[in-house]
Amino acid sequence: MNHDQLYLLKHDFRDQGETYYCPGCAEVIGLMEFYPALKQSIDIHYVDFPRPRPELASLLGEKNQSCPVLVLATSPSSVPATLKVQHANGRAFVEGARMIGEYLAHAHGIGNPH
Repeated sequence: MNHDQLYLLKHDFRDQGETYYCPGCAEVIGLMEFYPALKQSIDIHYVDFPRPRPELASLLGEKNQSCPVLVLATSPSSVPATLKVQHANGRAFVEGARMIGEYLAHAHGIGNPH
């Protein structure tokens, strides 16, 4: 894996007869639009809503299939104390829109979430 891998839910997914989008995924997509240079160093993948999500399960295990999630190409040597980098199946990852934003600010020098 050369680049970090960002996994987002596809929009307009169906759940219990209703159509939805994931607010966290939409926030991260907006962040990528604010800082388009990030798209050169992050591979973006869209996954279906229903679980299991095979792409994520194979990378992070059955227990770690939440979106949005950023699977890191390499485990960072140091991060701010407020940043929660998790580990599973030998991979480091950051879960949730705000944590992803904080990680990208730390790793890529973009603005911090406020």
